[in-house]
Amino acid sequence: MMQVESLQPAAAPFLGFARLLRRHAFAIAPEQVTSFMQAVTLLGPRSMADIREAALATLAPSPDRRGEFDAHFRSYFYGDAEPSIEGEEDDETRIKDDRGTRKEEKQIARQEKGGELSSALEQLSSRDFQRDTDGLGLFRRRLASALPTRRSFRTARTRSRGALDLRRSLSEIVSADGDIPSPLLRRRQTVPRKLLILIDVSGSMKPHTADYLKLAHAAVQGADRAEVFTFGTRLTRINSALRIRDRGQALARAAALVDDWDGGTHMGPTLLAFLSVPRFSAFARGACVVILSDALERGSHAELELAMRRLGARAFRLSLATPLAGDPRFRPATAALRAILPVLDDLVDGSSLKSLTDFILSLARPGPAAEAIWKRVS
Repeated sequence: MMQVESLQPAAAPFLGFARLLRRHAFAIAPEQVTSFMQAVTLLGPRSMADIREAALATLAPSPDRRGEFDAHFRSYFYGDAEPSIEGEEDDETRIKDDRGTRKEEKQIARQEKGGELSSALEQLSSRDFQRDTDGLGLFRRRLASALPTRRSFRTARTRSRGALDLRRSLSEIVSADGDIPSPLLRRRQTVPRKLLILIDVSGSMKPHTADYLKLAHAAVQGADRAEVFTFGTRLTRINSALRIRDRGQALARAAALVDDWDGGTHMGPTLLAFLSVPRFSAFARGACVVILSDALERGSHAELELAMRRLGARAFRLSLATPLAGDPRFRPATAALRAILPVLDDLVDGSSLKSLTDFILSLARPGPAAEAIWKRVS
C-alpha cells in the first residue's frame, strides 16, 4: 500500500482507516483504497456521513461484517472504544470465512506485498468464486489476439505499403539541404475491436451467473477494451470491480455492486436504458456484443425487439449465448426469440465455460447468420 509520507496530510486519515480494516482481516485491494479517497474528494465531503457512504461504496465490506465495519468507523473517526471483534463474530462466520487465527492473520498482513490479501473463500450468496476454473487462464492470454480487428485512425511509420508522410518527408528534405532522401511512409494501425459482455443475473440464470462472472473477469483482464454490465431489473456496470487482478476480490467487489441478483428480469427495458446513456451506448459502437441470457422475457417482447435492433445497428457483431441451447432439443420457439432471431449474428450454447470461451475466441472468423443456421436445424 502507498506510503503515508507521500500523501497530502488531509489524505492520511483515510489511508489509516483502510489499514485499520486490513489489520482486522477485511479484504481490501489497493485499487479500493484509491477509489475511497477519490470518492471522498468528489463528495466534498460535507459531513462524516458522506465519508461513511464513500467507504461503504468503495471498500465494500461483506453484509455479515457490516456491523463490525461501522464499529471500526466510529472507533477511528469518532474516538469510540475499540470494538470487541472476537465477541461480535460467531463461530459459524469464522468457519465460513476460513481466515484462521488472529495471530496468523497479522503475520500474513506483515508479509504480504502489493496489498493482495484476500480471504480464502469469496461468496455471492452461497456460490464459491474463489475456486479456479480450467481454461480461463489460456482464454485470458489468447483473447486480445483473437478478437476481430479494425483499422484505427492512428498511424504508425512503415517501410512499405504506406501513404506518404508529407510533413516529415519535407522536414527531412530541409534538414538534408535539399537532397531528396527516401520518402517516409505511414500506415493506419490495426487494433482489436471492443468486447461488450451483458450478463443476465435474474433468478432463472442463477446456476450460471457465477461462471459468467469468472469469464467476464478473465475478459477484462485479457482485453484492454472489454466492458461488462449486468442486468436483471437494473443495469450495473462492473468494470471497476473486474479490473482488480485477484479474482476472489474482484468478484466479491462485483457482488457488492450489483443489487438485483437472482430477481426478476426486464431485459427489454434494461437494454433500452443501456442505449439511452450516450456513454454506455458508445461502448457498443463497432464492438462485439455478447449477451449471456436465456432471453425469457416476461410480458410483451416489443421493447426487447426494439433494443436488440438498436444494438444490432451499432454493433460489429451481436451474439446471444443462452444456456438453453446446451440441450440438443432446444429450438428458438418463444415469441421473444423468434422476434430477435433475424437481428442476431449468433445464437449459441452458453451452458458451459468451454463453449463460451471457444465461441468468443472464434469471433474473428465470419460465419452464417443465426437465422440461417436455426432455420436449417428446425
